Amino acid sequence: MAVAPLLSTTPRAIGTPKRGIGHTTLGKLGEFSGQHKLSMFGALFSHMLAAVLPKKAHEGLLEFGRYINDLEYRARHTLGAEASRTFMLDWLKEIGYEQYLYDSEDSETVAAARWTNVLEFCDWMSQRAGGQVEDAAGTTTQTEVKSLLEVAQNIALLSTISEREKEQDMVILSTLHASKGLEWPHVMLVGVTEGMLPFKLDDNDGKQEKVSDDIAARLQEERRLMYVGITRAQRTLVVSWTKRRKKGREMVQCQPSRFIKEMNLDASTAREDPREKLRLLREQLARKVEAAPKLVENQK
Repeated sequence: MAVAPLLSTTPRAIGTPKRGIGHTTLGKLGEFSGQHKLSMFGALFSHMLAAVLPKKAHEGLLEFGRYINDLEYRARHTLGAEASRTFMLDWLKEIGYEQYLYDSEDSETVAAARWTNVLEFCDWMSQRAGGQVEDAAGTTTQTEVKSLLEVAQNIALLSTISEREKEQDMVILSTLHASKGLEWPHVMLVGVTEGMLPFKLDDNDGKQEKVSDDIAARLQEERRLMYVGITRAQRTLVVSWTKRRKKGREMVQCQPSRFIKEMNLDASTAREDPREKLRLLREQLARKVEAAPKLVENQK
């Protein structure tokens, strides 16, 4: 469920505007998701949830979940600025969000200002879906047209980074598409194998001598994605590929992506075998453990 990350505050999403789902129901949903190690959105569709909630409450949550899934599908297929703007304005009208703002504020001036902010945000989202991106200097550049869902996912990732930028011990998991325009001190590109990056291009796994113009164009787009990935790194970059991976019920052999070879890594580039590195770390730790008693004895 691709929209689920945007619903990190599921209770607020369910209750804004009001949907007849109370705090007691949300509390039980939170307890259930914690017990079964599910996100609150994922817990909505668990067949076991019906056993802990009244029928009416359970049906209300399921209806909300289906509604969000429908929004995701529609947003995925909404491309460009005009279509995105129409989608969002129609959706806001459908849920009566403007009236909700006026009902929840004592001051009409404040409510009007909040509604203006919402409309400005919709315009900003639409521009990004249309490929218009404005940098910090105020310069607008034209990029590829995106779906409304892609824009929403990028915003979710940026919001997460902004909220946690002060946390040092954390790992951010991102797709290559969502990482555009972002940078991190350390980047790891995992699973850079033929059939994954680049994605499977033809039935011969890209081994045919002559490729069609369509396949060549797709391959170039995948190459640009690889470039996006490696240029996200500020200090260190790790690119890895796997020798075998699970496909269905079988383990299949893998080959490193052609893009790794195209990086033209020279002899001075560090190429570490993680198993060998782990072995050396274990040996170092063992030597320290052996040396500890002797050090204590000498100090006596």
